[in-house]
Amino acid sequence: MTSRLMLGCGAVGQTLASRIAGEQGGLTVITDDSGRIDALRGPNRTVTDGDPTDPELLAEAAPSADIVVLADDDAERNAAMAVTVRDVYPDAFVLAYPGEYPSENSLSTLRERVDQLIEPSAEIADHVLGFVTGKGATRTRRLRQTLTSVDGTVAVVAHDNPDPDAIGSAVALAQLAESLGVDAVPCHYGDITHQENKAMMNLLDLDLRQLDPEDPDELGEFSGFALVDHSRPGVNDRLPKGLAVDVVIDHHPPRGPVGGRFVDIRSEVGATSTLLADYFSRFDIELDETVASALLYGIRIDTDDFEREASEFDFEAASELVEYADISLLERIESPNISAETLETVARAIENRQLDGSILTTSAGEINERDSLAQAADQLLAMEDVSTTLVFGVLDDTVYVSARSRGAGLDLGETLRLAFNRIGSGGGHSDMAGAQIPLDVLGTVDDTGETVQSAVEDVVRDRFFEALRERPFELPDEYVSEVTEFEFPMLSGDRSTATDEG
Repeated sequence: MTSRLMLGCGAVGQTLASRIAGEQGGLTVITDDSGRIDALRGPNRTVTDGDPTDPELLAEAAPSADIVVLADDDAERNAAMAVTVRDVYPDAFVLAYPGEYPSENSLSTLRERVDQLIEPSAEIADHVLGFVTGKGATRTRRLRQTLTSVDGTVAVVAHDNPDPDAIGSAVALAQLAESLGVDAVPCHYGDITHQENKAMMNLLDLDLRQLDPEDPDELGEFSGFALVDHSRPGVNDRLPKGLAVDVVIDHHPPRGPVGGRFVDIRSEVGATSTLLADYFSRFDIELDETVASALLYGIRIDTDDFEREASEFDFEAASELVEYADISLLERIESPNISAETLETVARAIENRQLDGSILTTSAGEINERDSLAQAADQLLAMEDVSTTLVFGVLDDTVYVSARSRGAGLDLGETLRLAFNRIGSGGGHSDMAGAQIPLDVLGTVDDTGETVQSAVEDVVRDRFFEALRERPFELPDEYVSEVTEFEFPMLSGDRSTATDEG
């Protein structure tokens, strides 16, 4: 149960006290304003008459506090209480009303000592209430406690071959941790090869550390680990599966048990970047242009410019971020140069395409960049009479699959998970998904290259169409059979293994 403490009590504080006390957990008030003490007494609240700047009184009247509100009308008094509170309740989430006519000195002290400073407004009571009650306040307090408890550097790890949402979230969480006095480094395994993702890194001058999977001792440099845009170590990243994780922030529904001292998974939002933008607001940390641009781009890409799985929270976050982001730079990110390797992959995919009804499948053969498959899948989806594309290729003894769909009435994420989780892993969104399959599970290691390619095409296509028949979607008659012989059970796996399908 969350314990709430209010120190001092002016006009705003009195209004808040009656409303906060109605929340689960009640409220303790410490004030020496004799004119308000009787009015403050009531159900679910304890009122102590005394000096709210006295540390001994605070420790005696409220031995512990999860959330502390400083609500005196006197600005200098609020500043003094802020200093005391940090000594008595070092792990509490502290929110302050600045008081009437605050001086620059008192405002400076409050900004330095509290987690959230609320400026006066006509609707201040409603605004403050959202920060001190409910899940949002609890999450903010617990995230702060978890990060500040790490004695050393935190590795903020995005999923393998990160997409814009993962990149933006990793950079943002690292900066948020630094603002709280915690050293943090945004990291990832794998490569960033998608043209737009590389443009994002270059134009925003982002610095993410690429971890080496062949150097397990490298992880010994870190005292804590945070996962963003995925939720399980060893699934869609190359961390050890048994690694102890401190923080998990993600918007994908987990496909297995999630461990972590602090876990925030909200599948109702369209992007993890939305959650990070919310934390910047709750911690009252000013966004710089780089982080705001990265978060806004992450939201736009993961929600397909707010046309896929976007919620009101995504729109609200975007409306705040757009004030700080460099919009002209984001437009340059969306029009990057295309590499020759990507064009060659698209050309092979076009040449090898097979169209079954409105579903196009194709092999790109041997590839140099896994992200080129996603770009090929996007390009082929623009063809006439095509509602779904499935593009696959081989890189470093692994078969990678990228799929796209529009208006087809099917859930690609669930379909690829059903098709490939038994021999690899797959998943994603309803209209954008990916998978990967170790080449050796196909039993083709000793065969010729031509036979390997043929086996890959047969396995990928057969399992994909078999999964379509297993799924309860409205499909053309040629994909529906009355009796299905095979059943591929859904296994635990991450939402996606493709770089822009998470």
